[in-house]
Amino acid sequence: MAVALTLAATWLRLTLAPAESGGRFITLSLAAALSALYGGFRAGMLSTVLGMVLVNFFLVKPYGSLAFDDLREAFWLNLWHFITELVVVGAIALMQRQNRLWREAGEAVRRSTRQLEDTFEHSATGMTHTRLDGSWIRVNQTYCDLIGYTRQEIETMSFRDFTHPDDLGLDLSLQARTLAGEIDHYSIEKRYIHKQGHTVWVHLSLSLVRTPAGEPDYLIAVVQDVSDRKAIEVALRTSERLLHQAQNMARLAPWQADLVTGRFTTLSGAPGFLDLPFTDYGAADLLAIIHPEDRPLVQRQWPLAVKGEVAYNVEYRVLIGGQERWHTVQAEFERDAQGRAVRALGVTQDVTERKRTELEVQRLNATLEQRIQLRTQALRGAYDELESYSYAVAHDLRSPLRIINGFAQALQEDNPALDAASRTHLQRIMAASKKMGELIDGLLKLSQFARGEVRREPVNLSAMATHLFEELATEHPQRAMAWSVEPGLQALADPALVEALMQNLLHNAWKYTATTAQPAIRVYARVLDGQTHYCISDNGAGFDMARSDKLFQPFQRLHMPNEFAGLGIGLATSRRIVQRHGGTLQAWGTPGEGATFCFTLPAATDAPGG
Repeated sequence: MAVALTLAATWLRLTLAPAESGGRFITLSLAAALSALYGGFRAGMLSTVLGMVLVNFFLVKPYGSLAFDDLREAFWLNLWHFITELVVVGAIALMQRQNRLWREAGEAVRRSTRQLEDTFEHSATGMTHTRLDGSWIRVNQTYCDLIGYTRQEIETMSFRDFTHPDDLGLDLSLQARTLAGEIDHYSIEKRYIHKQGHTVWVHLSLSLVRTPAGEPDYLIAVVQDVSDRKAIEVALRTSERLLHQAQNMARLAPWQADLVTGRFTTLSGAPGFLDLPFTDYGAADLLAIIHPEDRPLVQRQWPLAVKGEVAYNVEYRVLIGGQERWHTVQAEFERDAQGRAVRALGVTQDVTERKRTELEVQRLNATLEQRIQLRTQALRGAYDELESYSYAVAHDLRSPLRIINGFAQALQEDNPALDAASRTHLQRIMAASKKMGELIDGLLKLSQFARGEVRREPVNLSAMATHLFEELATEHPQRAMAWSVEPGLQALADPALVEALMQNLLHNAWKYTATTAQPAIRVYARVLDGQTHYCISDNGAGFDMARSDKLFQPFQRLHMPNEFAGLGIGLATSRRIVQRHGGTLQAWGTPGEGATFCFTLPAATDAPGG
């Protein structure tokens, strides 16, 4: 560009005026100034030198050559032109450089201002600039989000409007001290009331900015949301209180030991409930309060635990204030890189009450066992005496009954001429003696099932019930009975006793379906509450559940003798057999619709190897 401008200026000079007219460097000076203005110092000087060559070639005689008629004149003229252009071009270049520095400085100021504004606006903390009267200069978006209001809403409010009333007084007093010059800034934790009504905890830092003259200008507030930290602090304090309460309730005391110095320190106010005379003590102090009989245990276990050979879990007695107390102590150890224990962390629990209770229970158990043995011996003697009495009574009653029955038969046979009334009386005497004999047999049978050892063997109830049904069908061929037995019913019981149980229940069902048009008896099992119940159901006479309390009592019957024969001993015997096996016998019935009897026995799979 400098070359082009210089050539154009030379052409313009040659065109506008002849060489002899003077002012040969004027247009070339303009070209050099323009070149310096747009190209800088080097471009201006290039235009100057090139212009001097062209002027001396075209405008100095002899024209068209670089020869000079007056060399001295040409030298001073060219020197003056060069110096002038050097000053002009240098001044232009200096001005350009200064302008460039000013532009760069202005751009730096704008960039710094933009960065400050971006820092203010996009800060992770809320920031505000406020005037001394409390009005807002600017508020960033984080501050708006913190309290839930828009910028437009905040501009119509004061910070007093959303500061918690309990925190406003402290904030205003500190702000007044700042404006009075007592302090330059302050930091507090305070609460804001969010637009939605909930509380927001913040950490507020407020600083006063002064003018160059030292007068208060405006306030800068930096606000950080610390609600999560506050919630954690509250939860931590609650946990600490609960932990302290739990320790007091369980009488647990944590402690730590510096194994290098040999000092033990209790934590969390342990002496309050452990009654320890100190909070910091050495090994000798600890051994001094341990019961002499328990010291060898502690002295043996502690070194082994420190070496890591055993776990430290020791129970021993301590003597505090002349009283004996029991402590259970557990500890874990922190070790260095070489495996050496450097610190112990442990818990001591006061178990005095438990130990006293255990000792009292042991004493009571010892005396109770003695009392039980004495009571058992007494009951066994009474039971044996009762059994002997029952047998004796039954045996002694049999002889008079046989005599009564024999003489009644003899009277009937030896006196055929007796009138009808007398014969009726004799028949009633013989029937009553027979009934009495049956009652004695039932009493002996009930007594028989109440004594002796119970053998436990696998019993096939299905096969046993089928056999008994077949016997009943053979004894009563005239009965059209529909009976069914579920296959695979197994139990663990005494075979003889269970056979008597099944016989009583099946005979009972067979008897009470005698008047039913289509009698049916079913033997099956069902599971209730995870336990197998063996059931016998019939559709016979049934019974009233309101009178079921008499069902299993000896010699108690729910039907009249003229309806169904019996002594009322079968169900009592059945329940006694089931109870001796550790089971239960229950009954359900409805008059005219039948009855169901269910009993439990140990399952066959409970037998060894079953």
